[in-house]
Amino acid sequence: MMHRRSFLGGVALSLVAQPYPVEGQQPVRLVRIGYLTAASAASNAGRIEALRQGLRDLGHIEGTNIAIEYRYAEGRLDRLPQLASELLDLKVALIVSAGPAVTRTVQRATAVVPIVMASDSDPVGNGFVASLAHPGGNITGLSALSPELSAKQLELLKEIVPRLSRVAVFGNSTEPANAPSLKEIARAAGILGVQLQQIDVLQIRDVPTAFRSAATRHSEAILVLTSAVTSTERTPLVTQAAMSRLPVMYWAPEFVEDGGLMFYGVSLADLYRRAATYVDRILKGSRPADLPVEQPTKFDLAINLRTAKTLGLVIPPSVLLRADEVIQ
Repeated sequence: MMHRRSFLGGVALSLVAQPYPVEGQQPVRLVRIGYLTAASAASNAGRIEALRQGLRDLGHIEGTNIAIEYRYAEGRLDRLPQLASELLDLKVALIVSAGPAVTRTVQRATAVVPIVMASDSDPVGNGFVASLAHPGGNITGLSALSPELSAKQLELLKEIVPRLSRVAVFGNSTEPANAPSLKEIARAAGILGVQLQQIDVLQIRDVPTAFRSAATRHSEAILVLTSAVTSTERTPLVTQAAMSRLPVMYWAPEFVEDGGLMFYGVSLADLYRRAATYVDRILKGSRPADLPVEQPTKFDLAINLRTAKTLGLVIPPSVLLRADEVIQ
């Protein structure tokens, strides 16, 4: 039997042990970081979750010791300067930038606040870092540049369309990464006996014209290169591809989820998860200038079988076996 005095003493000790703030005690300070994207919240959901998971794995828990301020331009690049300014006014410790257009905007807004590139097509060519090994400024992070991927994309198109002889390449000549990718595609095209037709897509309104041009040139498939233009609005591309009834290879898995035929390239989820390591190191005192930019190490293949069926294509088992994601 417990005596009343012992019971009351135990209650008092348990109350003292509770992790509730008492008078005069300072609440835990949340470190505030920013996340800025030119796209919408819905289209960035998977990548954001990958970033959050990476942060959780390193002990950075939203609402516990960090707060993430999210800003979405919803496809309107003209809104990026205002959104970047909002984040800087909040005195964020750093900003995670989702893509070259965002990184360039934040770079123009600050030379002091650290910027972590979650994904960039060509950090050196874009003028964000002096070199991958020695960034030299307030920007570091992940590079998605891997020109040889474009050659592999062409090879995959040839596998699913064996008689393929003419391919239209949708690119943006203003993107620094465009030139090395085209060079690799041209090399692969020579080996595969495929004729290339380069078509510039400088703005999203150029998409219908680009598809008409591909049809006029009797293209049998289309390969879409990475660009800021297509990263913000996927629907026009996927819709026009369906209308053209041409097989299209895309540069991001979200296109396939939205009804596009095929994606092969850098695992963006992996890049965003790895971006958390840069956030962690910077919060612990490292300078962006001293953190080398990492290059991609994981690549994914995604195929939409529903779209393939609509196009009358039979995806070879050898290709299906290599797929990381197959949409039935």
